[in-house]
Amino acid sequence: MNFLTKFSLKNAVAVFIISFLFILGGLYSFNKLKVDLLPNIEFPQLSVEIIYPGASPEDINEQVTEKLESRFKSIEGLKSMQSSSFESIAIINLEFPFNTDIDEVEQKVNEYLGDADLPEVVQTQVNRFSFGTFPIYNISLFAKDDADLEAIIEEEIIPDLNKIEGINSVSVGGLKEELLQITIDKEKALAAGLSLDQIKQQINQKYLSFPAGNIGVDELNIPIRVQESMDAIEELEKLQLQSTFAQGNAQPISLKDIAIIEKITDQPELTRYNLQESLSMAITKKQDANTVQVANEVIEVLNAYSDEVDYAIGFDSAEGIEKSVQTLIKEGLLGALFASVAVLLFLRNVRATIIAIISIPLSLLVASIFLYRLDISLNIMTLGGMAVAVGRVVDDSIVVIENIFRRVRKSKSKINDEIILDSTKEILKAITSSTITTMVVFLPLGFVGGITGEFFLPFALTVVIALFMSLIVSITIVPILAKFSFKKVPQEEKETRLQRLYEKAIDWSLSHKIVVIILSIALLGGSFAIVPQLGFVFIPNEEQKSLIASVELPSSTSLEKTNEVSLQLEEMFDERGEIVEVTAGVGSRDFRTGLKRQNQASYFLTLDEDVEVRDFIAELEKDMEAIVFEESPNAKLGVQELESGGPPSNNNVNINLYSTELADLQEASKKVEAYMLEQKDLKYVTNNFSEKQTQIVVDIDSEKSAQYGLSGFQILGTVADQTKPVEVGTLTLDGEDRSVQLAYDEDLTSLSELEETVLFSTQGPVVLKEVADVQEVETFTSIQKLDGKVFAQVSAQIDSDNIQVVTQEVIAGVEKLDLPDSVSLEGGGGSDETVETFQQLGLAILVAIGLVYITMLITFGKARIPFIILTSLIFVPIGSLIGLFIANEPMSVSVMIGFLMLIGIVTTNAIVLVDRIGQNREEKGMAIREALIEAGKTRLRPILMTAFATIAALIPLALTTSSGTLISKGLAITVIGGLTSSTLLTLIIVPVVYELFFFKQVKKERRKVASDLDM
Repeated sequence: MNFLTKFSLKNAVAVFIISFLFILGGLYSFNKLKVDLLPNIEFPQLSVEIIYPGASPEDINEQVTEKLESRFKSIEGLKSMQSSSFESIAIINLEFPFNTDIDEVEQKVNEYLGDADLPEVVQTQVNRFSFGTFPIYNISLFAKDDADLEAIIEEEIIPDLNKIEGINSVSVGGLKEELLQITIDKEKALAAGLSLDQIKQQINQKYLSFPAGNIGVDELNIPIRVQESMDAIEELEKLQLQSTFAQGNAQPISLKDIAIIEKITDQPELTRYNLQESLSMAITKKQDANTVQVANEVIEVLNAYSDEVDYAIGFDSAEGIEKSVQTLIKEGLLGALFASVAVLLFLRNVRATIIAIISIPLSLLVASIFLYRLDISLNIMTLGGMAVAVGRVVDDSIVVIENIFRRVRKSKSKINDEIILDSTKEILKAITSSTITTMVVFLPLGFVGGITGEFFLPFALTVVIALFMSLIVSITIVPILAKFSFKKVPQEEKETRLQRLYEKAIDWSLSHKIVVIILSIALLGGSFAIVPQLGFVFIPNEEQKSLIASVELPSSTSLEKTNEVSLQLEEMFDERGEIVEVTAGVGSRDFRTGLKRQNQASYFLTLDEDVEVRDFIAELEKDMEAIVFEESPNAKLGVQELESGGPPSNNNVNINLYSTELADLQEASKKVEAYMLEQKDLKYVTNNFSEKQTQIVVDIDSEKSAQYGLSGFQILGTVADQTKPVEVGTLTLDGEDRSVQLAYDEDLTSLSELEETVLFSTQGPVVLKEVADVQEVETFTSIQKLDGKVFAQVSAQIDSDNIQVVTQEVIAGVEKLDLPDSVSLEGGGGSDETVETFQQLGLAILVAIGLVYITMLITFGKARIPFIILTSLIFVPIGSLIGLFIANEPMSVSVMIGFLMLIGIVTTNAIVLVDRIGQNREEKGMAIREALIEAGKTRLRPILMTAFATIAALIPLALTTSSGTLISKGLAITVIGGLTSSTLLTLIIVPVVYELFFFKQVKKERRKVASDLDM
């Protein structure tokens, strides 16, 4: 690559122009990068939502869920399948490996849905899961003055929001529904022989529009259409109804004679913000959209209606993203400043320092160009990569500028192209091989499957691109700048005190190799003894200042009762000074299942920044229990930190219980839940097994119903009419589209009233109890299955830095419980995936070492030299583990990536040293020991400079307490500690090992020296 240096020196102006263009392109690209919290990863998961109106959990399980499960399990590559069957709805979650073509899988799922022979009324929807599916906003909206808030939102704001390119969906909770309610007089309808379903059919029959052939007129075929409709409420009132079951010549009766028709307002969901009634808007973006840009455009739209609408933001992911981005940019800039100061301290020359650090902005800006072209967003991983790369990208330039600076000071002539070329060529092999070595260590990340590999890929790409550019900058731009900057430099100083001390240390070490090696191994062994005390997690838990709270009352609880309890809770929240904002949803979607239920209330709680979240959650749960359990002792409630939607922390333990006996399964799940609630290292314990609820079962007698000519669906329709409104549909009346529903004026209030319900048969009226057995039973509200087997899962988050130990202890404890004989259990959770990921990363590290060896073998052409260089890696763990112990940082994926990086960084110093040793022996004919000492003294400053610059650049990242950077904190501490210990040991160990590998030649040289002295 020396030709690049020659070209640059001959075409300095062209190189500067190209560099300037790269800078402009980099600035443009950096500003154009999409800004997001996390890499754009689509999970290989599909969620199939099935709606079967009126079906019980058992019915939907038998008629829908089981049919689909039997088909889905044949899909190639299916990793796991979990289903939940509730009343009227079922959800089946399918998970696949990360290399799965999810488009192909989705197509297969849709094919199976079409061929499954499901009941006609069943509706299905297939959803994908990615970071983009999380809402970026939850906004509470309020009307100003007398503004019609709902009309403004539906007719103006939502259409404007949907025009934003990156918007995926806008949903609004708390809307009122304007209905045309037809309240039927039950007694009059009964006397007329009419049911709600009959009335519905006869209303709908008045709305028809069908083609009826053609008629030939003047050689033209003119189509005929027959249509009928009612255009006004008055026409609806006059509608003549005729019973199909009426005996004799019963006369038709008009609808208004048996019904009251009126406009009503229904609100199936209540939303509030800080106790103030509001509408709640949730906004999701498209997967590849720029979160910050979309968020800003949303606010612009809302601000355009500031005269009519007020808003308050309960959840804002863009704010967190901007904060994380700003923090990482700040850490990166501080790192660059610290690296610059480190170089200045060593070179003690401002011009040389400026030249050395020129590679920082150039490398990172060019990396931005590649990120932009590859459509990779600016997120915590790419910014983390830049912050980590800041210290390393300056290394090549430091080595080049230091060598040129040293040669110029040593030379008697002024600086010229020949000195620059020779100086660059002298260290070209060393910096090229060291940079390529650092780049290839990231290749094995491809071996790491799952979300870890996907998540760290942008990080690795950022570092690799920046490193490659730093090499190009060091052999093109740096020599040019050196030529113009080193016109006048002082002559070389005598050996520094540090060099003289190092010479004595290396001389002593070479004479006491066994002592040095034993001490080094003892230090290594001692550092490994620290590992059990560090803990073992996937990614360290990051404390969130936002909470999600939920309350679930018994399943039959009305919306009004749930709202009463919720208001008491919201008043308590309002009195707590630690809570800044409360966004409440009563009867809104459940955060876990996505189902709307009248018996549930959910809350977003924003906390003060100074709150100790863990202690506060415990206090808040007690306060909530005092309110809720007084109203409903069987209620469920929970409080936990809001998940940011990042990589799974895997800090969870799951106990899966299997049994075909639901009662035994319920008993076992309660025992396990009670046990896990007692464990101090667990938090957020959940049990997916539902409680029983009282249910009335109408068991039809097939023979009797057949005698009366009644079908099961007729009986079902009549019973349903008694208990809930019948949706007629949307009709256009008086120029407006209106939702119309039918309901009786009297509700059923007892089991006996239900038994007396009149059925209209071909044999005349008959009461329900004549053709069916009506009784109350206890039944389960949902059926949960995993891979086709009915199961209950009790889960908890592990509140400890050693998830593997805690998981094993919990599983062992559960196995000792006295569970029913029919129940079997499996224990696992995040610990299993974490161990697997660590094994994959361990394999990646071994592969990286192998790639480094091959790279150096190609570079140096000798098998022994790479082994000598690789010995510097043996002692990397010493500083890393001690650093983690001091910082109280657990072993994590970030730490393992840090070790992977260290392979490349540490070998850089060893390569620079060994390359000089080889030059001394091959070009200057020095003896091995003389070559070792000279190389050590000559390369001491660049080795210390590069190490110190890298360490200094990472210090801000290691010391940060800001949120959003914890994924890089463990990595920074690992690299700082490992680089510190390995640099100090490299300067001693590598020369010692070098002599050991060439011990025969060393002996021969010593004998020759001895014989020369004798003469």
